[in-house]
Amino acid sequence: MCGIFAYCSYLCEKDRKYVAEVLLNALARMEYRGYDSCGIGIDGDTADSPTILFKDVGKVAGLRKLVNDARATPPPSTSQQPGKVDMNKVFLSQTSMAHTRWATHGVPNTDNCHPHVSDVTTEFSVVHNGIITNYKELKLVLQKRGYSFATDTDTEAVAVLCKYVYDSQPALRLNFTTLIKTVLRELEGSFAFVFKSTHFPDEIVAARRGSPLLIGVKTERKLKVDFVDVELATDEKASVGQANAGYDAGDGLLAVPAVGPTTAGPKLRRSQSRAFLSEDGMPQPIEFFVASDASAIIEHTKRVLYLEDDDIAHIAEGELHIHRLRRDDGLSSVRAIETLEIELAEIMKGQYDHFMQKEIYEQPESVVNTMRGRVDFDTSQITLGGLKAYLPVIRRGRRLLFVACGTSYHSCIAVRPVFEELTDIPVAVELASDFLDRKTPVFRDDVAIFVSQSGETADTILAMRYCLERGALALGVVNVVGSTLSRETHSGVHINAGPEIGVASTKAYTSQYVALVMMAVQMSADSISKTERRQQIIDGLHEIPAQIKTVLAKDKELQQLARDTLAKEKSLLIMGRGYQYATCLEGALKIKEVSYMHSEGILAGELKHGPLALIDEHLPVIFIMTRDSLYPKVQSALAQVTARKGQPIIICNDDDDTVNDTAKVIRVPRTVDCLQGLINVIPLQLLSYHLAVMNGVDVDFPRNLAKSVTTE
Repeated sequence: MCGIFAYCSYLCEKDRKYVAEVLLNALARMEYRGYDSCGIGIDGDTADSPTILFKDVGKVAGLRKLVNDARATPPPSTSQQPGKVDMNKVFLSQTSMAHTRWATHGVPNTDNCHPHVSDVTTEFSVVHNGIITNYKELKLVLQKRGYSFATDTDTEAVAVLCKYVYDSQPALRLNFTTLIKTVLRELEGSFAFVFKSTHFPDEIVAARRGSPLLIGVKTERKLKVDFVDVELATDEKASVGQANAGYDAGDGLLAVPAVGPTTAGPKLRRSQSRAFLSEDGMPQPIEFFVASDASAIIEHTKRVLYLEDDDIAHIAEGELHIHRLRRDDGLSSVRAIETLEIELAEIMKGQYDHFMQKEIYEQPESVVNTMRGRVDFDTSQITLGGLKAYLPVIRRGRRLLFVACGTSYHSCIAVRPVFEELTDIPVAVELASDFLDRKTPVFRDDVAIFVSQSGETADTILAMRYCLERGALALGVVNVVGSTLSRETHSGVHINAGPEIGVASTKAYTSQYVALVMMAVQMSADSISKTERRQQIIDGLHEIPAQIKTVLAKDKELQQLARDTLAKEKSLLIMGRGYQYATCLEGALKIKEVSYMHSEGILAGELKHGPLALIDEHLPVIFIMTRDSLYPKVQSALAQVTARKGQPIIICNDDDDTVNDTAKVIRVPRTVDCLQGLINVIPLQLLSYHLAVMNGVDVDFPRNLAKSVTTE
C-alpha cells in the first residue's frame, strides 16, 4: 500500500537539493500507493551526523514546499527545531530514503510519518511497506529493556530493535547485513524495508517478504554481466549462531544477553558483484534506485532487478550484494538484471486532467494491446503462448477456480458464463479474502486462476500459495510484468494494458475481461461443436475497440446526465442480469470509489426478494438492458420499477426501438452477448468520473484507498 524509495550514488557528485528532488519526484510517481503523509531522509553534513528528516501530512506537494524552504522536521519526541538545512552541500557518495504512507497503525501526523528512527540521534532509519504483526510483543520487550517509543506505528519497533541489537554486543560489531538479518528473523508479517544507519555511512540494506521491491541500476558504462549472484552462508547453523551471538538460544534474540566472549562470524561464500566491476577492475560511478514500483525508477534507468521474498540487498561502495535470509529454499542463485518495457510518457497525464480520465480514454488502445499477437482474425485463431504447454492439463481439470479481489473479481464474474459455456467445466469465482477465511477445499486436479492488476495483491498471493501447497495448477492473469503473481504461478497471461496509475481501475478491467475471454476461447479450440460460437466471439473482439470509441464520443452527453440527474443524489442502484451482473457490480464500485455516493449493483432477478422495497420516485436506478437471451426478463424487472414510480436510466443498444425515447436513455453499440459488458461498463466509468469531479473529489486519490493492496 505504501510506497518506499531509496537513492544511493557512488562517486557521483550530487548536491542535497538534487538528491531531494530525486526523492520527491519518486514519491510523486508512487503517490497512488498511499497519500496520507510522506517523508524523506537525507545524509547529514558528516558521516556520523544525524539523518536530516523532512516530513509532512498529506500529499507530496506539501513536502516539496518544506524542502524548498529547507525546513527540516525534528525526530519524534524532540521539540527543538533544527536550523535551516544547507541544500547546496555536495556529496561524492550518499544514501537517502523516502516514503509515501497509507496509514495502518496510527493517525496521519508527522510523528507517525516515515522514515522512522531508532532515537533522537537517528542511529538507524527505516522506511517500510507492509504490516509487522508481532510489533506489540517486540515493543513490550524493548520497553522493558529501557527503550522508549515516540509513535503509534509498527515500523518504529523495527528501528528500535536495530539499535538494541547494535547496542547489545559492543564486543562484536556485526556488519550491516548480518545485523539486519538478525532483526528480520524476529519479525512476523509482510514487509519491504530500506534501512540506513549513521554507524554504516553510505550503506543501505533493503529486504522484502510479501511486499514488492525492485532495484534500478544506472551507470555510464555497460554492466559486465546482466545478473547479480546471491551470496549464501556456507553453514546455515553458523550463520544463525552468529546472528544471535551473545543470546541464550532457548529464548531467542530478545533474551537476556549472555556474559563472556562470543563466537566467530559466519563463513560467507563471498564474491565481488561481477556486474558492477569495470573492465579494468576499478570502481566506477554508479547510482542505485530502490523502489516499490517501477514508475519511480523509469525516469532514471530501465535496468532493474526484482528481489524475491527473503532477499536481503546490501548496497555499499558502488556494489550490490544479495543475501538470503534462509539458505536452501530452492530459489535461483542469481537475480537477473532486466530491462523495463514501459516509457515515461505512459505514466504521465499528458493532455488529460486526471489519470483516471486518461485511462478511460486509453481503452480502445489497451484492449488492442491485450489482443496484439494473440488473435489472428484471418484464421480465427487465438494463441496465448503462456498457456499453450498447459492446455491439456487445464482441459482435464475438474474445476476452474477464479480467485481475485475488487475489480479483478468483477472481471472473473463477467467471464464465468462464457467459461462454463465453452469449456463445460464447473467454474467457481472466489473473493481471495473469503476463500482463505473458509479454508476452501482445493484438489490436485483443480485449475486455479488468480487475477490481479498489480500482481501484488496480498490476499490473492496468499490464496495462490494456499492452492500451490495443495497441488493445484496455478495460473496468473496480471498487468505488471515481474510481479509476485507472475513469478510464482506455473503459467499465465499478461494483459498488457500498460501502467495504470489511477486508484480506481478502468482499463485493467476491460483488458482482464478480454484476456479471460481469449483464454476461454483457446481452451475450447478442440471442440468442433463450439466452432460457430468461437467465430462469433472472435468477430466481436475485432469490433470492440471501435465500439468503445463510439461510446467515448458520448462523453459530453454523459457529463450532462450526471449533472442534471445524479449529481445531487445520495444513493444509486444499478440493475442487470446474466452477463451484465458483473457490469452492475463494477459500475457501482467505481461510483463508490471516486464519487463517495452510495451505490449498489443488484441482480435484476433478485428485485422481488427485497430491493424492490427501496424503489420510489426519488431513488435513481440505472438499468442495463442490452439485447441478449435475458432481455425479456430485464424488461419485466423494468416494468416493475416503473409501476412503482421509479425513474430509471436505461443503458440499451442503439438499434433498440422498444425503449421509449421519453425515458432517460444511454445508447451503446451492440455486440455478441459475452462481450457486451465491455461496452456497457464505459458509460458507468465516465459517469463515476464526472460525478467525482462535480463533487470536488480528487479523482486519482480517493480518500482511504490505495492502488496496490499489499496488506491483508
